[in-house]
Amino acid sequence: MDEVLICSAKGCQEPAAWTLLWNNPKIHDPERRKAWLACEAHRQHLSDFLAAREFLRDVEAVDSAADR
Repeated sequence: MDEVLICSAKGCQEPAAWTLLWNNPKIHDPERRKAWLACEAHRQHLSDFLAAREFLRDVEAVDSAADR
């Protein structure tokens, strides 16, 4: 059975469509990637939040992130 991944936005229960890969360079090694999940409605908001802090490294479709 496939697990349904849920958006990381506070209070959201929608299925995730995007994986936002990020790291905080002050505390993480450069190659380390943490992941937030985002539905279509929250992708831009969560991306903007991470980008404003210079944490966002990449955005991938959930399907392609699962292939790793």
